Amino acid sequence: MDPRILIVGTSPYNTNTPARAFDSYFSGWDRVCLAQIFSTKTEPIKGHCQTLYQITDERLLRKRLNRNIKTGRIFTYNELENKELSYSSENSNSVFKLLYNIGKNQFSIRFLLRGILWKKKYWCTEELNKWLEDIKPECVFLSFSNDFFIPRIACYVAKKFEIPIISSIGDDYYFNKKKTISPFYHLYIEKYRSEIRKVFELPGSAIYIGDKIRDKYNLEFGLDGETVYLTSQIQRRHFKEIDTVRPNICYFGNIRLGRNKSLIDIADALKTISAEYYLDIYSNETDSRYINSLKGNCQIRYHGAVPYSEIIDMMNTCDIYVIVEGFEPLDIETVKYSLSTKVADSLASGVSILAYGPMEAGAIEYIQSINCATLVTRKEDLVKSIKMLMYDGKYQKRNYDKAKEIFATNHTLSRSTITFRGVVNKVIKRGKSA
Repeated sequence: MDPRILIVGTSPYNTNTPARAFDSYFSGWDRVCLAQIFSTKTEPIKGHCQTLYQITDERLLRKRLNRNIKTGRIFTYNELENKELSYSSENSNSVFKLLYNIGKNQFSIRFLLRGILWKKKYWCTEELNKWLEDIKPECVFLSFSNDFFIPRIACYVAKKFEIPIISSIGDDYYFNKKKTISPFYHLYIEKYRSEIRKVFELPGSAIYIGDKIRDKYNLEFGLDGETVYLTSQIQRRHFKEIDTVRPNICYFGNIRLGRNKSLIDIADALKTISAEYYLDIYSNETDSRYINSLKGNCQIRYHGAVPYSEIIDMMNTCDIYVIVEGFEPLDIETVKYSLSTKVADSLASGVSILAYGPMEAGAIEYIQSINCATLVTRKEDLVKSIKMLMYDGKYQKRNYDKAKEIFATNHTLSRSTITFRGVVNKVIKRGKSA
């Protein structure tokens, strides 16, 4: 039987969210050995876990007003839906909406307010502890995020059962300290860093999205964590040359962090080559400032949000898949260690890849290292590089073959799950022998 693992993270598994990365770790794991505590409001769907325990901001607030309110809700696998529903598991009242909107545009204020809600005496209930006793976890899997109350729960469980913590680190949440005069940010980041240090003081290890972030955290905290690359379930298509008459050029994902400006650069380069070349952009962004910046360009067709299942279909039919990062220093600092799930998807798909951004960005640096895409780091090189990609069939085939090789080496599901299982077994064995 597989080791019993308790996942502690903001979001449960869902194919339409970044939490689909759980596939890279838990695919094939015995479901009865997996459980999760999470804090998002939406109903979880059928995934890897046999049981889940949900604690939300709203229920914690209501608990302060009415001690009879239950702060937790237990889900079991059989009662879950197979796909995400269009509604949340609870509706926010006006008081909660008011409190939440205080920090709507300042994430540090929002997380500080949430930290006040998440006092231990409110979430650490008799019901939660009974649920934990029934599970009897042998290891905690902590999915890193900006929340500093999530690490507190992980530490509580690890100490309660004297078990190790495996931290899953996909972004540089600890070292990426922004330069700002906001006292709220400095208060938040110091609280957050304090909670993370407590995690690393306990027995355990870590897994990372890439080697660059692995080396930084392992060195700083004396860890022996390993890289577990994200995987993709996209089926590889047969090679086909790019349609040079009406190419289907697509971008899927976040348009913040300067990515909107980089996408505009690409659109301008396409217009220079041909007025019939367009860049189709799909994103779940809701802020009109970012959306309008793109819609103002005649070579951009902005489509809004689409589910991941549709993204898979569109990736398999597009000619060029675009990966971008922003060039501003703050944008670079934010994504310096990031490696999007879309990188694995693009390598798996067999589509031609156009990557544009600064070399310091994690995704751009990784793409440069694997050498199977058209990589551009300067605006003035875009037109020349795009032309080379579009009109050279041999170059396209060379990239197709190289991407296939890289995916097989780094990103297959079997490789990632085997590496992850090795980390789990190592920390559990080390704990038992201590």
